Amino acid sequence: MDYDTLITEALAAPIGGWDFNAFASRYVTGSPPWSYEEVVRERLPRVRSLLDIGTGGGEFLSSLAPLPARTAATEGHPPNVAIARERLTPLGVEVAAVDGNALPFPDGSFELVVSRHHAYDPDEVLRVLVPHGTLLTQQVGGCDLAELNEALAAPPHPHHHWDLERAIAGLEKAGFAVTWQAESFIPARFRDIGAVVQFLRVVPWQVPDFDVRTYESALRTLHERMQAGHALRARSHRFALIASPR
Repeated sequence: MDYDTLITEALAAPIGGWDFNAFASRYVTGSPPWSYEEVVRERLPRVRSLLDIGTGGGEFLSSLAPLPARTAATEGHPPNVAIARERLTPLGVEVAAVDGNALPFPDGSFELVVSRHHAYDPDEVLRVLVPHGTLLTQQVGGCDLAELNEALAAPPHPHHHWDLERAIAGLEKAGFAVTWQAESFIPARFRDIGAVVQFLRVVPWQVPDFDVRTYESALRTLHERMQAGHALRARSHRFALIASPR
């Protein structure tokens, strides 16, 4: 398919939530050596209250049903809030629209706080957790898909220093003890330029100033490489940890 057709389709594609199935085999990445879902599911039967920070469109949280009696979620990306409420309200989940990392809940509201691929404020998480509560998070590291930024001659990811070591330091400073940790770099591939553009629309913080006109020269060069059978190879950076108040 030619460059202009791929770009036009990518710009017209609907986006919402964090469902990447639309990419099919055009953008692929593996899974880390741990299962975030399994780690969360293992703890659900033991808690009566759960908060999901940055639920996206509620895709993952809804898949965990039946949920604890008191379950809430936050979402800061406006297009996702309505999607999340439509999916989660029938399950009895309160979805709070937020701006920033403040959590609109009273102190000691939750036994388990989870966050997959979303920023959190350690002090706020500590505040809303009960004294024996648990934070479980999987994060996108700052080196995530750095090769994509390099291929576009774009600046590095705005939080390119974000890694497991910094996350642990921030939690310990806030008063947490980290009881489990893991970090991994996972092969990823973009097979056509449309997938690149669509991905950057779904994840705009990867290249905050991205625009197809601004980056047209780099996009066309990358398209030619892909058309010649050279997929863009990159690495997904993931880390995860479990922490509890000291």
